[in-house]
Amino acid sequence: MPKRKIQFEKGKYYHIYNRGAKNSDIFFDNNDKKRFLQSIFLLNNCNSFRGISELEKNRKDYSIESARNILKLKKITVVPFVDIFSYCLMPNHFHFLLKEKKENGISLFMQKLGNSFGKYFSKKYGNQGSVFAGRFKTVAIENNKQIANIMGYINVVNPAQIVEPYMKIKGIENFSSVWEKADNYIWSSHQDYLGRRDSGLINKNLFEKTFASSKVYNDFAQEILLGKKVNIWKEIKDISLD
Repeated sequence: MPKRKIQFEKGKYYHIYNRGAKNSDIFFDNNDKKRFLQSIFLLNNCNSFRGISELEKNRKDYSIESARNILKLKKITVVPFVDIFSYCLMPNHFHFLLKEKKENGISLFMQKLGNSFGKYFSKKYGNQGSVFAGRFKTVAIENNKQIANIMGYINVVNPAQIVEPYMKIKGIENFSSVWEKADNYIWSSHQDYLGRRDSGLINKNLFEKTFASSKVYNDFAQEILLGKKVNIWKEIKDISLD
């Protein structure tokens, strides 16, 4: 397999993205999304652990709390491969904003996550081919402005497009309905940023350095959707990957 154009470096930030093979859905119901999030929680760990197979025995419980209890029961210390700062799960793709903490951490984490979810997906749906469209895509995030933009893009622009798929081209026609979808979407880190929950998946240090408060972030997210910031869509296109 050829080397990536971008070589990951410890301490650097990256937007990570992948979609289903042939643009097919990878999440068909909420359990699929919960299983993926649970895998993120368990597999972002340099310490070897096979606890997902134990959790598979009870297919009704894919909660983060169950995963946390397994770690506690097994006395597993978590040493993360990466810091996760933002995420969003969409029907046919997902996004992360990550920082590499351990050498080769992003590649190892994404490999473990892809393999684990691929086995789950194949067993559940009888899929014989690859779940994902090849290797995950990545772009380096270079500065604070890009960090803020990609956080907003991952958290709110993605779910907003469920309501208005062509909003990035045509602009938003009905902001209230678009914002209602984005603001209430539970499959992104938006709820964590607003302090409505603590998913246990993200490191909020970068968020706190980037935005003075949850209100500042909330206002920024709305401005992104409304396109009020100069050249915002061009800037986001350069780092959005899709």
